[in-house]
Amino acid sequence: MTFRSDLDIVATALDRQVAQARARAVPVLAQRPLATLIDELRLDHFARQGGLEGEALQDFMGRYLKTIINLHQPGYLGHQVAAPHPGAALGALIDALTNNPMAIYEMGPGAAAIEYFVINWMLEKVGWTPAPLDLERLGAAGFGGGVLTHGGSLANLTAMIAARSSVRPDAWREGHRDDLALLAPGNNHYSIERAVGILGLGTRNIYPVPTDARGVMDPDALPSTLAQVRADGRTPLALVANACSTAVGVHDRLRPLGEFCRAEGIWFHVDGAHGASALLSTEYRHLLDGVELADSLTWDAHKMLRTSAVCAALLVRDHRTLDSAFSQEASYLFHDKEQPGFDFLPRAVECTKSGLGLKFYLVLAALGEQGLADYVERQYRLTADAYVWLRGIEGLDVPVAPESNILCFRLPGSDARQLELRRQLLVEGDFYLTSTQFQGRRYLRLVFMNPETTMEDVERLIARLRRFERETGGVE
Repeated sequence: MTFRSDLDIVATALDRQVAQARARAVPVLAQRPLATLIDELRLDHFARQGGLEGEALQDFMGRYLKTIINLHQPGYLGHQVAAPHPGAALGALIDALTNNPMAIYEMGPGAAAIEYFVINWMLEKVGWTPAPLDLERLGAAGFGGGVLTHGGSLANLTAMIAARSSVRPDAWREGHRDDLALLAPGNNHYSIERAVGILGLGTRNIYPVPTDARGVMDPDALPSTLAQVRADGRTPLALVANACSTAVGVHDRLRPLGEFCRAEGIWFHVDGAHGASALLSTEYRHLLDGVELADSLTWDAHKMLRTSAVCAALLVRDHRTLDSAFSQEASYLFHDKEQPGFDFLPRAVECTKSGLGLKFYLVLAALGEQGLADYVERQYRLTADAYVWLRGIEGLDVPVAPESNILCFRLPGSDARQLELRRQLLVEGDFYLTSTQFQGRRYLRLVFMNPETTMEDVERLIARLRRFERETGGVE
Protein backbone atom coordinates (compact mmCIF):
# COMPACT_ATOMS: atom_id res chain seq x y z
CA MET A 1 0.00 0.00 0.00
CA THR A 2 1.04 3.61 -0.53
CA PHE A 3 0.60 6.77 1.48
CA ARG A 4 -1.86 8.03 -1.13
CA SER A 5 -4.04 4.90 -1.01
CA ASP A 6 -4.15 4.91 2.79
CA LEU A 7 -4.83 8.65 2.75
CA ASP A 8 -7.79 8.03 0.45
CA ILE A 9 -9.14 5.44 2.88
CA VAL A 10 -8.85 7.83 5.82
CA ALA A 11 -10.20 10.83 3.90
CA THR A 12 -13.21 8.88 2.63
CA ALA A 13 -14.04 7.65 6.12
CA LEU A 14 -13.70 11.10 7.65
CA ASP A 15 -15.71 12.78 4.92
CA ARG A 16 -18.53 10.29 5.41
CA GLN A 17 -18.42 10.65 9.20
CA VAL A 18 -18.59 14.45 9.13
CA ALA A 19 -21.46 14.36 6.63
CA GLN A 20 -23.38 11.91 8.81
CA ALA A 21 -22.73 14.03 11.88
CA ARG A 22 -23.91 17.21 10.20
CA ALA A 23 -27.06 15.37 9.10
CA ARG A 24 -27.66 14.21 12.71
CA ALA A 25 -27.46 10.61 11.45
CA VAL A 26 -24.99 9.56 14.17
CA PRO A 27 -25.10 10.24 17.92
CA VAL A 28 -22.97 12.95 19.43
CA LEU A 29 -21.44 10.41 21.78
CA ALA A 30 -21.74 6.69 22.37
CA GLN A 31 -19.48 5.82 25.31
CA ARG A 32 -18.48 2.22 25.89
CA PRO A 33 -16.09 0.63 28.40
CA LEU A 34 -12.35 1.13 27.96
CA ALA A 35 -11.54 -2.59 27.84
CA THR A 36 -14.22 -3.16 25.20
CA LEU A 37 -12.75 -0.48 22.93
CA ILE A 38 -9.19 -1.80 23.30
CA ASP A 39 -10.47 -5.23 22.28
CA GLU A 40 -12.69 -4.11 19.40
CA LEU A 41 -10.02 -1.86 17.91
CA ARG A 42 -7.62 -4.85 18.01
CA LEU A 43 -4.94 -2.64 19.52
CA ASP A 44 -2.83 -5.47 20.89
CA HIS A 45 -2.95 -7.38 17.60
CA PHE A 46 -1.67 -4.50 15.46
CA ALA A 47 0.88 -3.40 18.05
CA ARG A 48 2.47 -6.85 17.96
CA GLN A 49 2.06 -7.79 14.30
CA GLY A 50 1.73 -4.54 12.35
CA GLY A 51 -0.18 -4.50 9.09
CA LEU A 52 -2.56 -1.62 9.78
CA GLU A 53 -2.95 -0.55 6.15
CA GLY A 54 -5.25 -1.16 3.23
CA GLU A 55 -8.36 -3.16 4.08
CA ALA A 56 -7.24 -3.47 7.72
CA LEU A 57 -6.99 0.32 7.95
CA GLN A 58 -10.43 0.71 6.37
CA ASP A 59 -11.91 -1.65 8.94
CA PHE A 60 -10.05 0.13 11.76
CA MET A 61 -11.39 3.51 10.66
CA GLY A 62 -14.92 2.17 10.66
CA ARG A 63 -14.51 0.87 14.18
CA TYR A 64 -12.63 3.91 15.49
CA LEU A 65 -15.11 6.48 14.19
CA LYS A 66 -17.85 4.76 16.16
CA THR A 67 -15.95 5.68 19.35
CA ILE A 68 -15.54 9.43 18.80
CA ILE A 69 -17.47 12.39 20.10
CA ASN A 70 -18.94 13.99 16.98
CA LEU A 71 -18.28 17.71 17.31
CA HIS A 72 -19.84 18.28 13.89
CA GLN A 73 -23.19 16.94 15.14
CA PRO A 74 -25.41 19.97 15.88
CA GLY A 75 -26.45 18.37 19.18
CA TYR A 76 -22.93 18.98 20.47
CA LEU A 77 -23.35 21.74 23.06
CA GLY A 78 -20.53 20.72 25.37
CA HIS A 79 -17.01 21.90 26.06
CA GLN A 80 -15.30 24.91 24.49
CA VAL A 81 -13.83 22.94 21.60
CA ALA A 82 -14.31 23.93 17.97
CA ALA A 83 -16.15 21.98 15.33
CA PRO A 84 -13.14 22.61 13.13
CA HIS A 85 -13.15 23.94 9.62
CA PRO A 86 -11.61 21.44 7.14
CA GLY A 87 -8.72 23.85 6.60
CA ALA A 88 -7.52 23.12 10.13
CA ALA A 89 -7.38 19.40 9.35
CA LEU A 90 -5.37 20.06 6.21
CA GLY A 91 -2.95 22.19 8.19
CA ALA A 92 -2.56 19.47 10.82
CA LEU A 93 -1.90 16.87 8.11
CA ILE A 94 0.71 19.01 6.37
CA ASP A 95 2.42 19.78 9.68
CA ALA A 96 2.36 16.16 10.83
CA LEU A 97 3.90 14.75 7.67
CA THR A 98 6.50 17.46 7.11
CA ASN A 99 7.23 17.46 10.87
CA ASN A 100 8.97 20.83 11.03
CA PRO A 101 9.67 21.74 14.69
CA MET A 102 9.74 25.43 13.85
CA ALA A 103 10.72 27.01 17.16
CA ILE A 104 14.15 27.28 15.52
CA TYR A 105 13.73 29.08 12.19
CA GLU A 106 16.02 26.78 10.21
CA MET A 107 13.87 23.80 11.30
CA GLY A 108 10.75 25.22 9.64
CA PRO A 109 11.10 28.55 7.88
CA GLY A 110 7.62 28.50 6.34
CA ALA A 111 5.92 27.47 9.57
CA ALA A 112 7.86 30.12 11.51
CA ALA A 113 6.92 32.79 8.97
CA ILE A 114 3.25 31.82 9.28
CA GLU A 115 3.42 31.99 13.08
CA TYR A 116 5.09 35.40 12.89
CA PHE A 117 2.29 36.59 10.60
CA VAL A 118 -0.47 35.09 12.79
CA ILE A 119 0.95 36.70 15.93
CA ASN A 120 1.09 40.07 14.18
CA TRP A 121 -2.47 39.63 12.90
CA MET A 122 -3.65 39.00 16.46
CA LEU A 123 -1.65 41.92 17.87
CA GLU A 124 -3.33 44.19 15.34
CA LYS A 125 -6.78 42.98 16.43
CA VAL A 126 -5.96 43.71 20.07
CA GLY A 127 -4.79 47.22 19.22
CA TRP A 128 -1.09 46.60 19.84
CA THR A 129 1.72 47.40 17.41
CA PRO A 130 2.76 44.38 15.32
CA ALA A 131 6.40 43.33 15.19
CA PRO A 132 8.46 44.64 12.26
CA LEU A 133 9.45 42.49 9.28
CA ASP A 134 12.83 44.25 9.33
CA LEU A 135 14.58 41.81 11.66
CA GLU A 136 17.31 44.32 12.49
CA ARG A 137 14.70 46.31 14.44
CA LEU A 138 13.68 43.41 16.69
CA GLY A 139 15.73 44.67 19.61
CA ALA A 140 13.95 48.02 19.69
CA ALA A 141 10.99 49.07 21.78
CA GLY A 142 7.51 50.08 20.71
CA PHE A 143 5.91 46.90 19.42
CA GLY A 144 4.26 43.76 20.70
CA GLY A 145 5.12 40.09 20.48
CA GLY A 146 3.83 36.65 21.16
CA VAL A 147 4.10 32.93 20.66
CA LEU A 148 1.71 30.12 19.78
CA THR A 149 1.51 27.39 22.40
CA HIS A 150 0.02 23.95 22.77
CA GLY A 151 -3.01 25.17 24.69
CA GLY A 152 -4.32 28.08 26.74
CA SER A 153 -3.01 26.61 29.99
CA LEU A 154 0.52 26.81 28.64
CA ALA A 155 -0.15 30.34 27.40
CA ASN A 156 -1.33 31.40 30.87
CA LEU A 157 1.74 29.80 32.43
CA THR A 158 3.98 31.66 29.99
CA ALA A 159 2.22 34.91 30.90
CA MET A 160 2.88 34.32 34.60
CA ILE A 161 6.54 33.59 33.84
CA ALA A 162 6.79 36.86 31.92
CA ALA A 163 5.08 38.71 34.77
CA ARG A 164 7.50 37.19 37.29
CA SER A 165 10.49 38.20 35.16
CA SER A 166 9.10 41.73 35.03
CA VAL A 167 8.61 41.94 38.80
CA ARG A 168 11.67 39.89 39.77
CA PRO A 169 14.24 40.10 36.93
CA ASP A 170 16.70 37.95 38.89
CA ALA A 171 14.20 35.19 39.73
CA TRP A 172 15.42 32.85 36.97
CA ARG A 173 18.89 32.66 38.51
CA GLU A 174 18.30 33.41 42.18
CA GLY A 175 14.85 31.95 42.67
CA HIS A 176 11.99 34.04 43.98
CA ARG A 177 11.55 35.40 47.43
CA ASP A 178 8.48 34.10 49.19
CA ASP A 179 6.58 37.35 48.81
CA LEU A 180 4.74 37.31 45.49
CA ALA A 181 0.95 37.30 45.35
CA LEU A 182 -1.57 37.09 42.53
CA LEU A 183 -4.84 39.00 42.37
CA ALA A 184 -7.65 37.19 40.54
CA PRO A 185 -11.40 36.59 40.69
CA GLY A 186 -12.44 33.35 42.34
CA ASN A 187 -13.88 32.07 39.06
CA ASN A 188 -10.67 32.20 37.06
CA HIS A 189 -9.73 29.18 34.95
CA TYR A 190 -8.00 26.43 36.90
CA SER A 191 -4.89 26.85 34.73
CA ILE A 192 -4.15 30.05 36.66
CA GLU A 193 -3.85 28.09 39.90
CA ARG A 194 -1.78 25.50 38.07
CA ALA A 195 0.61 28.19 36.86
CA VAL A 196 0.98 29.58 40.37
CA GLY A 197 1.63 26.07 41.69
CA ILE A 198 4.15 25.25 38.96
CA LEU A 199 6.04 28.48 39.66
CA GLY A 200 6.20 27.55 43.32
CA LEU A 201 4.33 30.65 44.47
CA GLY A 202 1.71 28.69 46.37
CA THR A 203 -2.00 28.86 45.67
CA ARG A 204 -2.58 30.31 49.15
CA ASN A 205 -0.99 33.46 47.74
CA ILE A 206 -3.84 34.03 45.29
CA TYR A 207 -5.89 36.90 46.66
CA PRO A 208 -9.49 36.68 45.39
CA VAL A 209 -11.01 39.91 44.15
CA PRO A 210 -14.73 40.14 45.01
CA THR A 211 -17.21 39.69 42.17
CA ASP A 212 -20.84 40.65 41.65
CA ALA A 213 -23.78 38.24 41.43
CA ARG A 214 -22.87 37.33 37.85
CA GLY A 215 -19.25 36.59 38.67
CA VAL A 216 -17.85 39.82 37.21
CA MET A 217 -14.88 41.28 39.08
CA ASP A 218 -15.67 44.46 41.01
CA PRO A 219 -13.09 47.16 40.11
CA ASP A 220 -14.04 49.13 43.22
CA ALA A 221 -12.80 46.23 45.35
CA LEU A 222 -9.27 46.38 43.94
CA PRO A 223 -7.86 49.05 46.30
CA SER A 224 -8.83 47.12 49.42
CA THR A 225 -7.58 43.81 47.95
CA LEU A 226 -4.25 45.38 47.02
CA ALA A 227 -4.02 47.00 50.46
CA GLN A 228 -4.41 43.56 52.02
CA VAL A 229 -1.70 42.14 49.77
CA ARG A 230 0.72 44.85 50.85
CA ALA A 231 -0.32 44.68 54.50
CA ASP A 232 0.65 41.00 54.38
CA GLY A 233 4.11 42.04 53.20
CA ARG A 234 3.62 40.74 49.67
CA THR A 235 4.29 42.15 46.21
CA PRO A 236 1.63 41.76 43.50
CA LEU A 237 2.77 39.52 40.67
CA ALA A 238 -0.21 40.33 38.44
CA LEU A 239 -3.93 40.89 38.23
CA VAL A 240 -5.76 38.29 36.11
CA ALA A 241 -9.09 39.10 34.44
CA ASN A 242 -11.57 36.86 32.61
CA ALA A 243 -12.65 37.47 29.04
CA CYS A 244 -14.81 35.51 29.41
CA SER A 245 -15.40 33.31 32.47
CA THR A 246 -15.52 29.57 31.84
CA ALA A 247 -18.64 28.83 33.86
CA VAL A 248 -21.15 31.37 32.55
CA GLY A 249 -19.28 33.33 29.90
CA VAL A 250 -19.31 36.82 31.39
CA HIS A 251 -16.56 39.40 30.85
CA ASP A 252 -14.68 41.35 33.46
CA ARG A 253 -14.69 45.09 32.71
CA LEU A 254 -11.18 45.48 31.40
CA ARG A 255 -10.81 49.25 31.11
CA PRO A 256 -11.13 50.14 34.83
CA LEU A 257 -9.03 47.10 35.72
CA GLY A 258 -6.33 48.12 33.27
CA GLU A 259 -6.34 51.72 34.44
CA PHE A 260 -5.95 50.58 38.04
CA CYS A 261 -3.01 48.34 37.11
CA ARG A 262 -1.33 51.14 35.15
CA ALA A 263 -1.67 53.50 38.11
CA GLU A 264 -0.29 50.93 40.57
CA GLY A 265 2.41 49.45 38.32
CA ILE A 266 0.86 45.96 38.33
CA TRP A 267 1.13 43.47 35.46
CA PHE A 268 -2.34 43.02 33.92
CA HIS A 269 -3.08 39.66 32.28
CA VAL A 270 -6.32 38.97 30.43
CA ASP A 271 -7.31 35.33 30.05
CA GLY A 272 -9.21 35.71 26.78
CA ALA A 273 -8.76 32.09 25.73
CA HIS A 274 -12.44 31.85 24.79
CA GLY A 275 -13.76 35.38 24.51
CA ALA A 276 -10.92 37.23 22.76
CA SER A 277 -12.34 36.16 19.40
CA ALA A 278 -15.04 38.80 19.92
CA LEU A 279 -12.30 41.26 18.91
CA LEU A 280 -13.12 40.35 15.30
CA SER A 281 -16.71 41.52 15.63
CA THR A 282 -17.82 45.12 15.39
CA GLU A 283 -20.97 44.07 17.26
CA TYR A 284 -19.27 42.41 20.24
CA ARG A 285 -15.79 43.95 20.40
CA HIS A 286 -17.02 46.29 23.14
CA LEU A 287 -16.96 43.32 25.52
CA LEU A 288 -13.16 43.63 25.50
CA ASP A 289 -13.04 47.40 25.78
CA GLY A 290 -9.74 48.27 27.44
CA VAL A 291 -7.91 45.08 26.46
CA GLU A 292 -5.18 47.24 24.92
CA LEU A 293 -4.25 48.30 28.47
CA ALA A 294 -3.23 44.74 29.34
CA ASP A 295 0.36 43.57 29.47
CA SER A 296 -0.52 40.09 28.20
CA LEU A 297 -3.43 38.24 26.64
CA THR A 298 -4.22 34.56 26.10
CA TRP A 299 -6.28 33.81 22.98
CA ASP A 300 -7.17 30.28 21.82
CA ALA A 301 -7.76 29.64 18.12
CA HIS A 302 -9.09 26.16 18.92
CA LYS A 303 -12.10 27.61 20.68
CA MET A 304 -13.87 30.34 18.68
CA LEU A 305 -11.67 30.48 15.57
CA ARG A 306 -12.78 27.14 14.05
CA THR A 307 -9.33 25.57 14.51
CA SER A 308 -8.63 22.03 15.69
CA ALA A 309 -6.97 21.52 19.06
CA VAL A 310 -4.61 22.77 20.07
CA CYS A 311 -3.57 26.24 18.96
CA ALA A 312 -3.32 29.05 21.51
CA ALA A 313 -1.54 32.38 21.56
CA LEU A 314 0.18 34.29 24.33
CA LEU A 315 0.41 37.92 23.25
CA VAL A 316 2.26 40.75 25.00
CA ARG A 317 2.03 44.50 24.50
CA ASP A 318 5.82 44.90 24.79
CA HIS A 319 7.79 42.10 23.12
CA ARG A 320 10.73 42.66 25.46
CA THR A 321 8.76 41.34 28.44
CA LEU A 322 8.39 37.98 26.71
CA ASP A 323 11.84 37.92 25.15
CA SER A 324 13.37 38.29 28.64
CA ALA A 325 11.05 35.80 30.37
CA PHE A 326 13.29 32.77 29.87
CA SER A 327 17.00 32.18 30.04
CA GLN A 328 18.55 29.31 28.09
CA GLU A 329 21.89 27.77 27.40
CA ALA A 330 22.09 25.05 24.75
CA SER A 331 25.12 25.13 22.48
CA TYR A 332 23.46 23.05 19.77
CA LEU A 333 20.66 25.62 19.48
CA PHE A 334 22.03 29.00 20.52
CA HIS A 335 25.14 30.16 18.70
CA ASP A 336 26.25 32.60 16.05
CA LYS A 337 24.65 31.73 12.71
CA GLU A 338 23.14 33.26 9.63
CA GLN A 339 19.64 34.24 10.68
CA PRO A 340 17.25 35.19 7.88
CA GLY A 341 14.24 34.57 10.14
CA PHE A 342 13.02 34.54 13.73
CA ASP A 343 13.51 31.88 16.42
CA PHE A 344 10.44 31.46 18.64
CA LEU A 345 12.24 29.10 21.02
CA PRO A 346 13.40 31.83 23.47
CA ARG A 347 9.71 32.70 24.03
CA ALA A 348 8.40 29.17 24.50
CA VAL A 349 8.26 26.56 27.24
CA GLU A 350 8.46 23.92 24.51
CA CYS A 351 11.61 23.11 22.58
CA THR A 352 10.05 20.89 19.93
CA LYS A 353 7.03 22.92 18.83
CA SER A 354 4.56 22.08 16.08
CA GLY A 355 3.72 24.47 13.28
CA LEU A 356 0.53 25.49 15.06
CA GLY A 357 0.02 28.60 12.98
CA LEU A 358 -0.54 26.59 9.80
CA LYS A 359 -3.75 25.03 11.16
CA PHE A 360 -5.25 28.38 12.02
CA TYR A 361 -3.94 30.19 8.97
CA LEU A 362 -5.63 27.76 6.56
CA VAL A 363 -8.92 28.44 8.32
CA LEU A 364 -8.37 32.20 8.25
CA ALA A 365 -7.34 32.09 4.60
CA ALA A 366 -10.41 30.02 3.68
CA LEU A 367 -13.01 32.06 5.58
CA GLY A 368 -11.33 35.45 5.80
CA GLU A 369 -11.60 37.79 8.77
CA GLN A 370 -15.25 38.56 8.05
CA GLY A 371 -16.12 34.89 7.80
CA LEU A 372 -14.73 34.29 11.29
CA ALA A 373 -16.47 37.40 12.60
CA ASP A 374 -19.74 36.16 11.10
CA TYR A 375 -19.31 32.85 12.90
CA VAL A 376 -18.67 34.51 16.27
CA GLU A 377 -21.66 36.80 15.84
CA ARG A 378 -23.95 33.94 14.81
CA GLN A 379 -23.04 31.88 17.87
CA TYR A 380 -23.44 34.83 20.25
CA ARG A 381 -26.83 35.80 18.77
CA LEU A 382 -28.07 32.22 18.94
CA THR A 383 -27.10 32.08 22.61
CA ALA A 384 -28.97 35.33 23.30
CA ASP A 385 -32.06 33.95 21.54
CA ALA A 386 -31.84 30.73 23.55
CA TYR A 387 -31.62 32.76 26.77
CA VAL A 388 -34.80 34.68 25.96
CA TRP A 389 -36.63 31.47 25.07
CA LEU A 390 -35.47 29.57 28.17
CA ARG A 391 -36.44 32.47 30.42
CA GLY A 392 -40.01 32.05 29.19
CA ILE A 393 -40.26 28.44 30.37
CA GLU A 394 -41.83 28.04 33.79
CA GLY A 395 -39.65 26.27 36.32
CA LEU A 396 -36.30 26.87 34.58
CA ASP A 397 -33.66 28.87 36.42
CA VAL A 398 -31.50 30.83 33.95
CA PRO A 399 -29.20 32.83 36.24
CA VAL A 400 -27.12 35.02 33.92
CA ALA A 401 -27.83 36.85 30.68
CA PRO A 402 -25.12 35.61 28.30
CA GLU A 403 -22.31 37.81 27.05
CA SER A 404 -20.85 35.13 24.80
CA ASN A 405 -21.91 31.72 23.50
CA ILE A 406 -22.11 30.14 26.98
CA LEU A 407 -25.49 29.73 28.68
CA CYS A 408 -26.39 28.02 31.97
CA PHE A 409 -29.77 26.84 33.17
CA ARG A 410 -31.18 24.62 35.87
CA LEU A 411 -34.28 22.44 36.03
CA PRO A 412 -36.30 21.94 39.23
CA GLY A 413 -34.63 19.64 41.72
CA SER A 414 -31.35 19.07 43.48
CA ASP A 415 -27.80 19.30 42.17
CA ALA A 416 -27.81 15.52 41.86
CA ARG A 417 -30.95 15.82 39.77
CA GLN A 418 -29.17 18.06 37.23
CA LEU A 419 -26.37 15.52 36.88
CA GLU A 420 -28.83 12.65 36.51
CA LEU A 421 -30.67 14.46 33.72
CA ARG A 422 -27.36 15.10 31.99
CA ARG A 423 -26.43 11.43 32.37
CA GLN A 424 -29.66 10.37 30.70
CA LEU A 425 -28.97 12.73 27.80
CA LEU A 426 -25.52 11.25 27.32
CA VAL A 427 -26.85 7.70 27.40
CA GLU A 428 -29.38 8.53 24.70
CA GLY A 429 -26.62 10.13 22.65
CA ASP A 430 -28.39 12.81 20.58
CA PHE A 431 -27.12 15.70 22.70
CA TYR A 432 -23.99 16.49 24.65
CA LEU A 433 -23.81 19.24 27.26
CA THR A 434 -21.76 19.87 30.37
CA SER A 435 -22.47 21.20 33.84
CA THR A 436 -20.86 23.73 36.15
CA GLN A 437 -21.02 25.15 39.64
CA PHE A 438 -22.22 28.75 39.85
CA GLN A 439 -22.92 30.63 43.09
CA GLY A 440 -22.84 27.32 44.97
CA ARG A 441 -25.37 25.47 42.79
CA ARG A 442 -25.07 22.97 39.94
CA TYR A 443 -26.26 24.17 36.52
CA LEU A 444 -26.45 22.54 33.13
CA ARG A 445 -24.27 24.40 30.66
CA LEU A 446 -24.67 24.96 26.94
CA VAL A 447 -21.75 26.14 24.80
CA PHE A 448 -22.81 26.92 21.24
CA MET A 449 -19.72 25.87 19.25
CA ASN A 450 -21.23 24.11 16.24
CA PRO A 451 -22.03 26.53 13.38
CA GLU A 452 -25.06 24.43 12.39
CA THR A 453 -26.80 24.26 15.76
CA THR A 454 -30.16 26.04 15.66
CA MET A 455 -32.93 27.08 18.04
CA GLU A 456 -34.80 23.96 16.93
CA ASP A 457 -31.99 21.91 18.50
CA VAL A 458 -32.38 23.85 21.75
CA GLU A 459 -36.11 23.24 21.74
CA ARG A 460 -35.62 19.51 21.11
CA LEU A 461 -33.07 19.39 23.93
CA ILE A 462 -35.45 20.95 26.46
CA ALA A 463 -38.29 18.69 25.31
CA ARG A 464 -36.02 15.70 25.88
CA LEU A 465 -35.10 16.88 29.39
CA ARG A 466 -38.76 17.47 30.22
CA ARG A 467 -39.56 13.96 29.05
CA PHE A 468 -36.87 12.55 31.33
CA GLU A 469 -38.39 14.55 34.18
CA ARG A 470 -41.80 13.00 33.61
CA GLU A 471 -40.47 9.48 33.19
CA THR A 472 -38.40 9.64 36.38
CA GLY A 473 -40.93 11.26 38.68
CA GLY A 474 -40.29 14.99 38.48
CA VAL A 475 -38.48 17.00 41.16
CA GLU A 476 -35.99 15.20 43.36
